[in-house]
Amino acid sequence: MSGLLSNFRNTMIVSVVLALVMIFGYYHQAHGDVRQFGEAVLRWAHVFAGILWIGLLYYFNFVQIRVMPNIPAELKPAVSKYIAPEALFWFRWAALATWVLGVALALHRGYFLDAITIGFADGFGAAPGHTFIGVGMWLATVMFLNVWGVIWPNQKIALGIKEADADAKAKAAKTAMLFSRINTLLSLPMLTAMAMNQTVFG
Repeated sequence: MSGLLSNFRNTMIVSVVLALVMIFGYYHQAHGDVRQFGEAVLRWAHVFAGILWIGLLYYFNFVQIRVMPNIPAELKPAVSKYIAPEALFWFRWAALATWVLGVALALHRGYFLDAITIGFADGFGAAPGHTFIGVGMWLATVMFLNVWGVIWPNQKIALGIKEADADAKAKAAKTAMLFSRINTLLSLPMLTAMAMNQTVFG
């Protein structure tokens, strides 16, 4: 057992296999309703990607950004050269996967246009669920664009992945931090829409 758990790849392979067994069970319970089953799989994938994305956002803001000033200078390269680039890899691709799967889920359920117009497409106020989920989708879109358009380009400079002088690195690090904090600020209202909409509006 320790051999399995000490190897990350093997741990994840077993986790995926167990998830696939459960997914097959849900397929059996769907009684051949491919549309319902497809929605369930999309939601599962969307939630997994979202947990990875927001989990790493919270790691950066709850832990790394706050603790970095207290780390001795000789130890900081371990974070900036090894931990941060790896975390940022999963962070940015999880953001993309979450956004794409969220759009796919909204299209599959048939409310994408209503949600993206924050309810105006179906008469504002006629379906408040579309307004609430639309606000959540727009918050998630802003956060996704911040990741790829601002945070990642600036982190490449701050971490030395892209060549720059010391002043440019310091400026890039501050910009990346501020936009990461913007995403943290937006994350709870976004999660409120994503978590509560299905229960309240169905």
